[in-house]
Amino acid sequence: MLRRQLLHFGAFTLGGLPVSLVRAQNGAQKKLVVVMLRGAVDGLSVVAPYGERDYADSRPQIALGAPGTEDGLIKLDSLFGLHPSLSPLKRHWDGGQLAFVHASGSPDPTRSHFDAQDYLESGTPGRKSTPDGWMNRLLATLPGEPAPTRAISQGSTPPRIFAGSASVASLGLGPNAMQRRAIDNPQMQASLAKLYAGDAQLSGTLRDTTQGRGDMARSMSAAEPRSMDPSADAGAPSARSFAADARRLGTLIRKDPHTQLAFTAVGGWDTHVNQGAARGQLANRLASLGEGLDALSLGLGDALKDTVIVVVSEFGRTLRQNGNGGTDHGRGNVIWLLGGPVAGGQVLGEWPGLDPSALADGRDLAVRTDFRQVLGPLLQRHLGLSETALAAVFPNGPQTWRYSDKLLRA
Repeated sequence: MLRRQLLHFGAFTLGGLPVSLVRAQNGAQKKLVVVMLRGAVDGLSVVAPYGERDYADSRPQIALGAPGTEDGLIKLDSLFGLHPSLSPLKRHWDGGQLAFVHASGSPDPTRSHFDAQDYLESGTPGRKSTPDGWMNRLLATLPGEPAPTRAISQGSTPPRIFAGSASVASLGLGPNAMQRRAIDNPQMQASLAKLYAGDAQLSGTLRDTTQGRGDMARSMSAAEPRSMDPSADAGAPSARSFAADARRLGTLIRKDPHTQLAFTAVGGWDTHVNQGAARGQLANRLASLGEGLDALSLGLGDALKDTVIVVVSEFGRTLRQNGNGGTDHGRGNVIWLLGGPVAGGQVLGEWPGLDPSALADGRDLAVRTDFRQVLGPLLQRHLGLSETALAAVFPNGPQTWRYSDKLLRA
């Protein structure tokens, strides 16, 4: 079983912390951090279209007030406002480091958490047979040289997005994320080396694992301290505990010159009941998330100027609130972009409107931007992927790559 797991999730082995098969180049590295909100966050509350009459009419109890009203939205432009619980991120918007792409998501119409998360992480919407995740394929095609910590997954569960042949370093959660394990014992290392001596792949992974653990432990030693449907979270921690872990991840990325890719997930967004507006369940979780993303930026420090943070969720939620004061599984959502290279201070995307005739299936914000049309240009312009490499990361992707000249600074 261990050997099968090692071959499928190359990095998630031997106590959870192994290695990548690619090494970072010398000097400042362009970095990508993906934060996945498991459970389908309500994008119409994150970036609310207060300028549309149908918004408030459809949400009599949970619509957010216009900017300038009590507990009202933070104004972004004449149509959109940011949820007031996300006020820690306003400085990034004002500084031109935060942008959003609205009415975005997967072209596949599923409302299943499991299927939608699988498609988002595999990068092949509608195709369940894809064996690996798009970030693992990205790691395998990324320009540069191998290093044990070039890619890091933070969390207790191996994510689908990093499944594949290229190994990835795994960072646990909480202040004891790098506590010593059996794999750190020299006698255990010697025994495993002897056991795997006849298998080049396993012995190589073991060697890189022990090196990767050492590299991460040295970086972490300088780090600063510290839903309605649980299955929708897929093992992701809640937003409440996100801030300390996010700062820890940012600090590790900043202190390890080899780290270029990172992934983490936050659960608790399946708000079918008592969602709330400016206060309540969703507001509390967004407040923790906003603090966490700001903490991630603080942990990154100077490295933020070379980092793009992408926040995604599997799908959005219905325009109309349900009878329980919540929202149900929907379609279109909003992608967040944060970082020094981001051309911030703008809400991008082709906005379809909330008129009943424009809604998907008569109930949901329509998807007008395939999530790959946002990620593709980032991978090319920010990380330097070639057209051939991009086609390997997103096989059978969109015919055209939109926003290539709008997402990042010139």
